[in-house]
Amino acid sequence: MFYVYLLRSEIDERYYIGQTDDVAERLTRHNQGFVPATKSRRPLILVGYEEFSSRNEARFREHELKRSAIRRRGFYDKLDKELRP
Repeated sequence: MFYVYLLRSEIDERYYIGQTDDVAERLTRHNQGFVPATKSRRPLILVGYEEFSSRNEARFREHELKRSAIRRRGFYDKLDKELRP
């Protein structure tokens, strides 16, 4: 399985979208400072993720979210609602 995940910075409340085949390992790498894009925004919490059967599907979805503000906002809202009761 492959995943498109959403992280939120506890420092500035901003979001980060990425894709991986191991969400837990990727979150650890983000929080250890190995990812330049989020190094200064640690700590990060996992808001949620979507599952895909292939890396190509996950990459396409990540690209789609990063290029479209409307789709990105829908992704944020969907995952934040799942996180909050």
